[in-house]
Amino acid sequence: MPKQRDGSDGPRTSARPAQNSAPAAGRMRSSSKTIRIVPLGGVGEVGKNATAVECGTDLLMVDAGVKFPEEEQSGIDLVIPDVSYVRERIDRMRGIMLTHGHEDHIGALPFILPQLAHDGWRVPLYGSRLTLGMVEAKLRERRALEYATFHPVEPGETITVGQIAVEFIPVAHSIPGSFMLGLHTSAGLVVFTGDFKLDVTADTLFQTDQNRLRELGDQGVLALLSDCVRIERQGRTPPETLVFEAINHLMQEAKGRVILTTFASNIPRLERAIHMAHAMGRQSAIVGRSMDQNMTVAAELGYITLPPGSVVSADEANHLPDNKVVLLTTGSQGEPTSALARIASGSHPFIQLHPGDTVVLSAEPVPGNTETVSRTIDNLFRRGAIVIYKDLNPHVHVSGHASREELRDVIRLLRPRYLAPVHGEYRHQWLYSLVAQEEGYTADKVLIAELGDVMEFSQDQAGKVGHVPAGAVLVDGLTVGNVSREVLRDRQHLAADGVVVVTLVVDRHSGELVTEPEITARGVIGGETDGFILESIDALKRMLQSKYRGKPEYGDLVARVKESVGSFIWQKTHLRPLIIPGIVEI
Repeated sequence: MPKQRDGSDGPRTSARPAQNSAPAAGRMRSSSKTIRIVPLGGVGEVGKNATAVECGTDLLMVDAGVKFPEEEQSGIDLVIPDVSYVRERIDRMRGIMLTHGHEDHIGALPFILPQLAHDGWRVPLYGSRLTLGMVEAKLRERRALEYATFHPVEPGETITVGQIAVEFIPVAHSIPGSFMLGLHTSAGLVVFTGDFKLDVTADTLFQTDQNRLRELGDQGVLALLSDCVRIERQGRTPPETLVFEAINHLMQEAKGRVILTTFASNIPRLERAIHMAHAMGRQSAIVGRSMDQNMTVAAELGYITLPPGSVVSADEANHLPDNKVVLLTTGSQGEPTSALARIASGSHPFIQLHPGDTVVLSAEPVPGNTETVSRTIDNLFRRGAIVIYKDLNPHVHVSGHASREELRDVIRLLRPRYLAPVHGEYRHQWLYSLVAQEEGYTADKVLIAELGDVMEFSQDQAGKVGHVPAGAVLVDGLTVGNVSREVLRDRQHLAADGVVVVTLVVDRHSGELVTEPEITARGVIGGETDGFILESIDALKRMLQSKYRGKPEYGDLVARVKESVGSFIWQKTHLRPLIIPGIVEI
């Protein structure tokens, strides 16, 4: 039997009425014989995973993640879920259950916790020690620690919150401390897979507990909410050992420095890279704030152990022979202000590319990031680097997500009455439903939800019973240096602060301006005069002249434009308009 403890002695909600009205389906409370599940993110999209779960008088959330902005969302830093549905029912809120520490599952917490905490009540967060350690560092950085309490759980443990018993089932993923969740309720057992794979050959202590899944299947599962993002991939996801072997070979072959980029949270891969480098007489430097922060938390909590002297600072690495250095950097998704993007554009303050550097991109672009990653790769090649990425060497990265046959295996292990694919775009959800039908489920047993759909499950039936407001809230201002706080972009903020469109035409080779910058302001009080526009253009030109020599990196240039214009407008008006840069290269 799984370990159990009662989490009900944690912070309790005060008796507080719902703040706003909602559609009829949203106002009705779930009875003790039904469980209501409302996806607030992570369906019909990849990212910003967040789900509300209700049973009787209890409500909890599973995850609270971010998503990278789409190409048409120029000027936006992050996209987070709209949690107004939960906020309006905060008197029944029992906590947030975190499956693991990836940004698309925890990254929205600094922005939504201030919306949910109230009257001295802080939101209880439940997850592994590593997940909560990463969340704590993130909240401290955003000055949001006061809005949460932390409740670490161990693999296999069950926590009771209200009338819901939440079981944390260990799974294999690309970050330690990852869980499936088994929600034991009076209506039945609901399993959230989170992100997982069935990697039984991986050289790691963290494996998916298939025996426990089989036991749960024998007991009876009401509904399975399954990750489906890799349903298009036939077979099974390759083991992480293939990546270790590929990186080891590339390090041995490299004549100069090795620059390895991967997700900042891929802690096992980073740990193994440091060990391999140390065995070859190389020292490693971690370049990138989020990666350094994650590795520090993992080391402090005992999730990794590094050889003494194996890690040095970036400055120390600059004074070592090239063949004695490995640089571990952020930027696997082409993020404009990340270490690798700035190295590729020549704008990094400490690291410059050397002839003969081998750059290994140990990651795949997530949907929406293909263009930014391609630009970074192009710029690395332009600067003379040897660049290795998945299209050239398929073993430099394997996914942390289950492929089709593993997803099928979990259906067979759990044998749920109903299924609902999540964590995927619509085509992934649809393809998952076809696999379920191949396993004998009729189409009415597989619910394909869209954002805001209210799904209800009982022993007798399942279906959609309504729709509530849900969608995206845009976060802007993270890259604007002189603005002290980010802005959550909704219609109210846009109406209050306005919109500024900045258009630059630059030479793609030299980075020089081809024509005068154009700035158009709408709704910026006091900022729509000719004199204000001219001053803004002058400030922008001074920044470009001081920062750029040679071909600019697109994402970095966008961030610099936002910082320059945003800082100028803040100084003059104390407004934070949405700044939309448009960069044309000719």
